[in-house]
Amino acid sequence: MRPIERKQLRRIVSEALAEDLVNRDITTNTIIPLDLEGKATILVKRDGGLAGLDAAKEVFRQIDPSLRFKALVKDGAKVRKGVVVATVEGKMASMLKAERTALNFLQHLSGIATETARYVDAVAGTKAIITDTRKTVPVLRLLEKYAVRVGGGHNHRLNLADGVLIKDNHLAILRSSGVGLGEAVKKARKRAPRTMKVEVEVESVEQAREALSAGADIIMLDNMKLKDMRRAVELVRGRALLEASGGITLDNVRSVAETGVDFISVGALTHSAKALDISLEVEPS
Repeated sequence: MRPIERKQLRRIVSEALAEDLVNRDITTNTIIPLDLEGKATILVKRDGGLAGLDAAKEVFRQIDPSLRFKALVKDGAKVRKGVVVATVEGKMASMLKAERTALNFLQHLSGIATETARYVDAVAGTKAIITDTRKTVPVLRLLEKYAVRVGGGHNHRLNLADGVLIKDNHLAILRSSGVGLGEAVKKARKRAPRTMKVEVEVESVEQAREALSAGADIIMLDNMKLKDMRRAVELVRGRALLEASGGITLDNVRSVAETGVDFISVGALTHSAKALDISLEVEPS
């Protein structure tokens, strides 16, 4: 999977540490000797997929470059409860200041990777590709979308400049000026860069027909019933890509995939994934 750029990772971690005022940790500064050294282990307490080791390592590095972080597995590994995934050696005070921020990254990103893998496994054997959305925590999008890739999923748009996606609110505004769905697609096609895909959100098979006639590259089937998704697949017949979106759960994702759509976008991968339980256990020398 494509890793996050080092410069971007450093920036995100720096912002997280500034938020926690790590250099003003009043508890550690008042009771833990600065010269006390030891070792800590990072322990997984629930089965899942691991993501975020580079982020955790960067936290320890920024807190204290003398700390020695050693990853024992790689991002993307399936880990069992009780497995030690990394060790840290050096000053105990530095470890304590880094602990919560490092674990926050690891737990959150591992939770996303774990949830993504569940969806990917659920559609195995179909042609459907699981993708994320822009429903991410502000500032953490790059890391969250990385975790989706770790879990075997794919990324939808990274940001608003990544592609044309004409949604219901765009269409509602345009309709007030007498501009319909087909004309909106044609306008986007004319004004967007030639290499950029044009996607439009539709709520019915008739709208899908209009989008196809207007030359849309991707048609998003928003909250459609399974029977209507199948009708849209029959209508399009590969002349555009079809994306199912809205109301997707682990209970229904397999049925959605079996309609023949190309992509299934799932906001829950990033906005509702349960954090993987991970802890740091210290061992003073």
